[in-house]
Amino acid sequence: MARKAVAPCLGEGMVVRHLVMRARDVVYFKAVIEASEGLAAVFAERGGELVVAAPAARARELDAVLDDLCSEIAAVRRGA
Repeated sequence: MARKAVAPCLGEGMVVRHLVMRARDVVYFKAVIEASEGLAAVFAERGGELVVAAPAARARELDAVLDDLCSEIAAVRRGA
């Protein structure tokens, strides 16, 4: 049976960011986010399409990290 991507179940108080990057950059991206002391969770939808979720209180910090990473690995932020 084929796998089907399912949207992550996120509650109130969370912000969500959508990104697209080369599939080969996903492991590096996840490692940086996971090393950022609980900043966010990363969900892979398929290939290089990711959903990043973080507490609303850390939205500015998340956006700053995502801006830097997107520049570094040529990822694109998409609207929700």
